Amino acid sequence: MKNIIQIFLFVALFANNVSVFAQESVYHTFKDTRVINVQTVEMIPHGKMDFRIGHRFGDLVGENGGWDTFYGLEQVSDVTFGFEYGFKPNITLGLHRTKGAGPLRSNVFGFSKYQVIQQGKNGMPVTATVLGMLSMGAKSRDADVASLQYFEKFSHRLTYGLQLLVAHKFSNRFSLQLIPGYTHRNIVYYDDQNGIFSMGAAAKIQLTKSSGIILDATFPFSKKTYDGVVRTPALGIGWEIETGGHVFQLNFTNARGINETDYIPYTSTKWSKGEFRFGFTVARRFSI
Repeated sequence: MKNIIQIFLFVALFANNVSVFAQESVYHTFKDTRVINVQTVEMIPHGKMDFRIGHRFGDLVGENGGWDTFYGLEQVSDVTFGFEYGFKPNITLGLHRTKGAGPLRSNVFGFSKYQVIQQGKNGMPVTATVLGMLSMGAKSRDADVASLQYFEKFSHRLTYGLQLLVAHKFSNRFSLQLIPGYTHRNIVYYDDQNGIFSMGAAAKIQLTKSSGIILDATFPFSKKTYDGVVRTPALGIGWEIETGGHVFQLNFTNARGINETDYIPYTSTKWSKGEFRFGFTVARRFSI
C-alpha cells in the first residue's frame, strides 16, 4: 500500500508541475462524474452541490431472474444516495449512504477527488484526477464470530482505496479513460487477500448533443477467491441523458454493488449466465 501511494503522489506532483504548459483547456471529457460503476475525471464545479440517487435491481435473467422476479425489478441489489460538493475547481468531496451488496452492509462511503492536470488543446494530452475513498460498514455488530460483520475491532468496518483516473477526449463524440487502482479491506475471509490491485476503463460515445452510450469495465488483479466464490470483472453498458441540471443514466451491469469498495472485491456474477441487472442514476446539481 505504501508503494502505490508513493507512485500516485509522484504522478500528481509531476503532473501538477507540467500542467503549466497546457494552453487552452479541454472540458467536458465526460458529461457526469460517473460512468455506470467507475468515477470519471470530471469534477463538481466550485460552489456547486450534486445530489444523486443510484439504484440497482436484481438479476434480469438467469437462475435468479426472469418472470418470477419480474426480471429483477422486484429485487434490489444495491441503492445509494448522497451529496458531492466542489470546494475548489479541482477538488471535490462526496459523502454517500449505501445499502451495500457485499458482506459489509449499511455503508457510509466518502471520497475526495483532486484533479492534478487538465487536457489542453495544444498542450497536455490527458486529464488526470486522483481519487481516494473510504467506506465504513455501519450495520450493527453480528453475534456470529465467523461473520465479517462481527467487528472485533472498529478498523474491521473500514475499506479504503486509491485510484488514478487518466482520460483523453478524442473528439466531441468519443472519450476514453483508464483507471489503475488499489483497494484494501481490513477484514476478509480466510481464503481471500486484504489488498487488490485493479485496472479499469471507461468510454463515452456521444450520439446527440444531450445523449450517448457509456461503457465501463474493471478487472481485479486477484486470482484468489472470497468465501469460495470466484471474483469476476465488473462490466457495464448504459445510456446517458443530460437535461439541463439533471443527468440520467440507464444501465446494465453484472456488478451488484455500486461503490468501488464493494463491486471491485465482491463481484462474482457473469453476463454469460444472465447474472446482470438493470440500474439507474439520477443526479441533480445546484448552487448553494
